[in-house]
Amino acid sequence: MRVLKLRSCFTLLVALATSLAVQAADETWQPPRTPNGAPDLQGVWANNSATPLERPDALEGRDQLTDEEVAEFKRRNAEIFNGEGDAAFADDVYKSVLANDEEHESYDPTTGNYNHFWVVDRDFDNRTSLIVDPPDGKKPPLTPEAAKRAEALAAYREAHPADSYTDRLNSDRCITYGVPFVMAGYNGYFQIVQNATHVVITQEMIHESRIIPVDDRPALDSAIRQWIGDPRGHWEGDTLVVETRNFSPNSSFFESGENLHLTERFTRIAPDTLEWAVTVDDPTTWTKPWTAVVLLTQSEDDIFEYACHEGNYAMEGMLAGHRQEEQAAGGGNE
Repeated sequence: MRVLKLRSCFTLLVALATSLAVQAADETWQPPRTPNGAPDLQGVWANNSATPLERPDALEGRDQLTDEEVAEFKRRNAEIFNGEGDAAFADDVYKSVLANDEEHESYDPTTGNYNHFWVVDRDFDNRTSLIVDPPDGKKPPLTPEAAKRAEALAAYREAHPADSYTDRLNSDRCITYGVPFVMAGYNGYFQIVQNATHVVITQEMIHESRIIPVDDRPALDSAIRQWIGDPRGHWEGDTLVVETRNFSPNSSFFESGENLHLTERFTRIAPDTLEWAVTVDDPTTWTKPWTAVVLLTQSEDDIFEYACHEGNYAMEGMLAGHRQEEQAAGGGNE
């Protein structure tokens, strides 16, 4: 119990430190309030940060870039991702800029990819990783059991890429991208609405909504499992704290699944900035909890319809393609 409390305190200190750093520019600012007096978090919030989840090895020991380095990274980004070359997603943008790699590899070198013209511009700041705990900016090591589990899953997926649609990822099947969805630059927008008893966070990716009670109602029985878990929220001062358990055995977040305990802290630290501190705890997967901090920026854009099922032509193509591979290998049916 003491260890858990110490970890919780450390995570809180990390979140407070980040908030204080951003608020230093205007210590007199206070968040707007809803009619019931809670901080008003409503609106559309975008995650277009270029900062990678984990700190690259080339920046080992450095949690901050200088202002001059940030300016240079922005210059490189404008040259590399000028709209003419292949699109890059998630952390690949930062990696290409760090390496000054003008010939970055396509996200899908086999079938090709659309160009970067169609992808939102990314925001560069001084941070070198979203992960703030552990201090090295990397996820903790997997437990021995989790490492074996991940290795077995990778081997199965290589041998059975598309025996059935059930072999494909939840995202391929338009079920869910899971929570927390921390990938930036591609449908990384969220819309928040709230009243006295609930906060609803709608995710642009696969247009799913997390309905979060904040009125002290009891959590679901542990036997009831859901794709994106069972969230319960409460206010700690101006911070919305959301704890989520009861994930489905078929849910996934990196190597974690049904044993994930997710703690999120949403704090509006500036008129256009919402700090989202995410603490991931699964002792069956990682040797210790870890925390990442994402800075969401307010957007005037609307959430776009994702229409995943309606446009999911890739599923048919993947299954049909694998049937042809099986036939070519002599193991398929005519």
